[in-house]
Amino acid sequence: MSLPPNVHVSKHPCLLSKLSRLRSKETDAREVKSLVHDIGLIIGCEALASALTPVDGPRAETPIGYEYTTTSVHPQEISIVPILRSGLAMVEAIQTLLPTPVPVHHLGLYREPSTLEPVEYYNNLPNHTGNSASGAHVSSLAIVVDPVIATGGTCAAAIQTLKEWGVKKIVVFSVVAAVEGVCRAAAEWPDAVEIWVAGVDTELTAKGMLKPGVGDIGDRIFLTIGK
Repeated sequence: MSLPPNVHVSKHPCLLSKLSRLRSKETDAREVKSLVHDIGLIIGCEALASALTPVDGPRAETPIGYEYTTTSVHPQEISIVPILRSGLAMVEAIQTLLPTPVPVHHLGLYREPSTLEPVEYYNNLPNHTGNSASGAHVSSLAIVVDPVIATGGTCAAAIQTLKEWGVKKIVVFSVVAAVEGVCRAAAEWPDAVEIWVAGVDTELTAKGMLKPGVGDIGDRIFLTIGK
């Protein structure tokens, strides 16, 4: 299976075991949410080790009086961008990893059932028209969290929106992706996008679902299956 160089598939044994459990129809909503969180945490550790750089901060003092140089990360202008709804389940994992609180900007995108193409229904990026002369509030690094990349249309649309907003780099965290979809998303802005996933499936159904996949993660977490 050949993937673009900006797509990274984890080989972490614990992550692969959790992904296997997530695929099961016997896994209930509470565990689904917990597994998505845990997978996001492991992917985040791997991805942020590459996306961030440690930098020296000011001097500080330990409880027993010794001085030391603090450590921060670069870039500091970071935001988390969950794709509604299911991306919400990965936000807390990324917040846990980052050394300081960062803004969370939500993007709402759904797939039009007949064309499977993305439709944006919500966007709370500050100054998201891209017309701000000062570039205020624009993050240098946007971390997009979306548990499933199927056709890749939603992820590609999010990347394009963030590019127009003015971000310099995008890191996408996903639980599982289809080969076709992740290649489409990776090609949207290859010089500035890195995609990290726990697993890759080779097939899509006629309805744009991954095979074998994990089902509709949003429906499984929020108990809205069959709505």
